[in-house]
Order: sequence, then structure tokens, then C-alpha cells
Amino acid sequence: MSDQDLSPLPGRTVLVTGATTGIGLETARQLAERGATVLLHGRTAEKARAAADRLIATAGIDAARLHPVAADFTHLDEVESLANQVVAQHPHLDVLVNNAGIAAPERHTVTTDGNEIAFQVNFLAHYLLTCLLEPALTSDPGSRVVNVSSSLHRTANIQWNDPQRARRYSRLAAYAQSQLALTVFAADPRVTAVSVHPGVCDTALMPLYAHEGVTPAEGATHVARLCDPAVEIVNGAYYDRAERVAPAPVATEDRTIKRLNRLADLLVGRTA
Repeated sequence: MSDQDLSPLPGRTVLVTGATTGIGLETARQLAERGATVLLHGRTAEKARAAADRLIATAGIDAARLHPVAADFTHLDEVESLANQVVAQHPHLDVLVNNAGIAAPERHTVTTDGNEIAFQVNFLAHYLLTCLLEPALTSDPGSRVVNVSSSLHRTANIQWNDPQRARRYSRLAAYAQSQLALTVFAADPRVTAVSVHPGVCDTALMPLYAHEGVTPAEGATHVARLCDPAVEIVNGAYYDRAERVAPAPVATEDRTIKRLNRLADLLVGRTA
């Protein structure tokens, strides 16, 4: 299916995390241009509002289609507040795009919740958000979760005995672990989800991959495509840009999925 064949999206409501810059902002723009109502998430209310204003001014998007929302993913209580807000104000949510992400810092950094920062922002916050949004996420045909992952998940392993990487820290290994966890989560039978590597894009994460990349808009086309109900998906499928390919073998292992759920529930304070 080409971009020209993608369907209009009026009546669809989509939450895009990390939507103030890069791939997230461009994904929000592309979806709103096709008629979707987009909940545009930013780390602060000011950043989210500024991103919405930018889309209104530069892309001519109807302001009524953009709803800025905010949560700092380094604070899990803010993630919970965001989920509660969405469930209350948008009880019919068709698509959740788990896009927000950071490069792991050079030095080992732990959030106030006690988690290695990249593991929390890139995975645990999205895990918690997805679980809490279950009452709003519809079971309508075409509804889904889209996890924006990375080809670097193939280089990763989850340190089950030290997921916070306290004993041996490498920023690249920490980032890759967070992407593997996000990819594994897409295969969770509780949600209808896919994950996608949008390509190496010219964003803040590019130094982890290469010295140059495609535009965020080009990367976003692969994310927006998977939000389209006309694009049929299989739960747990992994896409490298537009092509469905096999993820790392561990990403679809039932034992790994269950083990990761137990770990994530523990780290975000959820009871099994």
C-alpha cells in the first residue's frame, strides 16, 4: 500500500507521545492532515502547546484536531496522571503511538522512581501508559498500539538480574535494552500492537546510529502508515520502515514476554 492509498482518518483519535519534535511531531502532523484528532504529548504543557501552535501555523491544521497533553516520563506519577486525563477526556482512543524516547546519557542516571532513565522513558513509561489506557483503547477494527522501536534492539539483551545497569553501564547497551523491551511488549497478547524501526532519521537520537539520516518526515511516514486501520497487522509484528521483517528471536518468545511483564509491573509499582 502506497502513501497515496492511505485512508482519510476523520473520527479517529490518536495519542502520540514525544510529539513536540522529530518523528513524533511529523507523525502528529501527517495524522492530523488526514483528519485524525491527535493528542499531542510533550514533556511539559508549554512544549506541547508550542508544538500544536507550530502545526497550526505551518501546516494549516485545524486547531480543533490538536489536543496538547503533558507528562514528564522521568516521573511515573505524571504518566499515571496523563493516562487518567486521557481516559476521562477521550474515552474512545483508537491508536496509541509510543514514540517518546531519549538517548541514554554518558553517565549512569537513575530517575526518582529508581529506574535507569532510558529504560524508564523509552519503555517503562510506555508500558505503564498502555496498561492504564486500556479502558480507553477501543477494540474496534483497526485499533492498535504502535511502538516506535529501533533496529538496535537486535544488539540488546535484557539484564534480568540488573535491569538498571547499575553494575555495568554502557549508554548504547542501556538504550538497546530499552528498545528490545519495547519490541517485546508489542507481542503482549493483552494489546494489539506492532513495533517499527522508522529508519535512521536526523533527530537527537541519530548519533547512536550514524552521521546522517533521512528527514523526520520520511521516518514518520512509516509510523503514520501503521496507524491506518486499512493497514492490516498481526499482533507483535515488527517493521523495518515499510517492510515487515522478523524481530530478534527473543522478542516473540512467550517466556520472555511473561518475564518482562512481571519485571515491568514490579518496576512501575503495578500489582500482577
